[in-house]
Amino acid sequence: MTEKYDVVIVGSGMGGLVAGITLAKEGKSVCVLEKNNQFGGNLQTFSRDKTIFDTGVHYLGGLDEGQNLHKYFSYLDIMDDVEWLRLDDDGFDIISFGDDEKSYPHAQGYENFIRVLVKDFPEEEGAIRSYCEKLKQMCDSFPLYNVKAGSPNYNVTGMFNLNAKDFIASLTSNQKLQAVLAGSNLLYAGAGDKTPFFVHALSVNSYIESSYRCLNGGSQITKALLRRLKENGGAAYKRHEVVDFLMENKEVAAVKIANGKTIHGDIFISNIEPKLTIKMIGEEHLRKSYVKRIEEIKSTVAAFSLYIVLKPNTFKYRNHNYYHYKDSNAVWDVHNYSEESWPESYMVSMGIRKNANEYGDTITVMTYMHYDDVRQWEDTFNTAADKNERGQTYEAFKKEKEEKLIAEVEKKFPNIRDCIQSVYSSTPLSYRDYIGCNEGAMYGYEKDVNNTMQSMISPRTKIKNLYFTGASLNMHGILGVTISGMLTCSAILGLDYIVDKVNKEYQKELAN
Repeated sequence: MTEKYDVVIVGSGMGGLVAGITLAKEGKSVCVLEKNNQFGGNLQTFSRDKTIFDTGVHYLGGLDEGQNLHKYFSYLDIMDDVEWLRLDDDGFDIISFGDDEKSYPHAQGYENFIRVLVKDFPEEEGAIRSYCEKLKQMCDSFPLYNVKAGSPNYNVTGMFNLNAKDFIASLTSNQKLQAVLAGSNLLYAGAGDKTPFFVHALSVNSYIESSYRCLNGGSQITKALLRRLKENGGAAYKRHEVVDFLMENKEVAAVKIANGKTIHGDIFISNIEPKLTIKMIGEEHLRKSYVKRIEEIKSTVAAFSLYIVLKPNTFKYRNHNYYHYKDSNAVWDVHNYSEESWPESYMVSMGIRKNANEYGDTITVMTYMHYDDVRQWEDTFNTAADKNERGQTYEAFKKEKEEKLIAEVEKKFPNIRDCIQSVYSSTPLSYRDYIGCNEGAMYGYEKDVNNTMQSMISPRTKIKNLYFTGASLNMHGILGVTISGMLTCSAILGLDYIVDKVNKEYQKELAN
């Protein structure tokens, strides 16, 4: 480690690593600092009973040749470093409801998506086609999403004022079809009174185009990114927690590490949550109006996740994900649960190793959980790097929730309890401590159709040499934070320049 770098990146989530590689490829000296034992933010994995679990990467979209994530991963040179498994073409996601014995698949490829849904809704082909056309039209308005040069086209009629629930309802009076089209809204914490349609579109479109799973865990992506960073002259250090930003002449001069080191730089990129970044910098260094705006942005709902290790050769692998709701009429409202009604929905994703047989190794079940449910333990902190116990009441709380969630899943998969070898779980506190997200939020900041621009944060801050990146900017998920990393670099190097570089690298790969 040297005393000064061209670029210092605080936090090694995917947005930070993407920005680090991109700037290192431009010849800049880059240093990435990570507080945890593992790099990667939501790409982190953990092992239980010699079995790997992902914390946040359950599947990826847009990975087919010519699609957006494929182009970005080709530019980053990681496509061939990760083992990908394509999910079922005729049903990468399965939507189901407690009041309906039938299940409804979302298929890959727009024409296939339409064909499969029309089987279940033969009178609704027009509505389904209109829905797909609107998805594509909305996504075409975002240059970096499409790896295109030029300014964003925000002139699409009512783009930021179009409510997702209301728009889908305007296409069809068939309430079951409305629920099916919105059925994967756990991908973005969809809320009927708030979620803009563009959030739905940006989240869903890439999965319809193509859907894949990482074999052997999403940490493969982190490892590939770190290799590329180092090959381009960059450096990364784990167990280096930044505890302070040191200011000089209204700019960041250096960051202070918990171990006492001070790292100087010319440009600083914070890949940690903006609210936390502002607290570390000190509000006095920023305009009050800017601090107030960011402080007032609400975070999305948090999650409770169940991690099941399966007994060998007992539960057959399903090459798709399940989104299940107790009530098909409440798809947009399941985050408003009561203690008695929890959980009102869940998402199931399976894990499988390379060269495995027809049986699965793991099941991850994710459902909503508000931070208030665990607020009584918020003064505790527990990670692999800083181990602390939260106490017996917390463990009892987790066990109670584990049992309730298993009981719900058992209604859909009646034999699952007999297949369970062991069970582990995480709460909003786990996400808060490991990922550093505000109150354990699943997807950064909430997008509210009633005030969309409030939660749109520029990568440029009010401090000249400090930039933001990561899920809290404009999009979340693997694709979202990849674009976020590129957006941050475009603020430094220029958007058209970045897009040109990515496309030239991609064309070079095709030529080879």
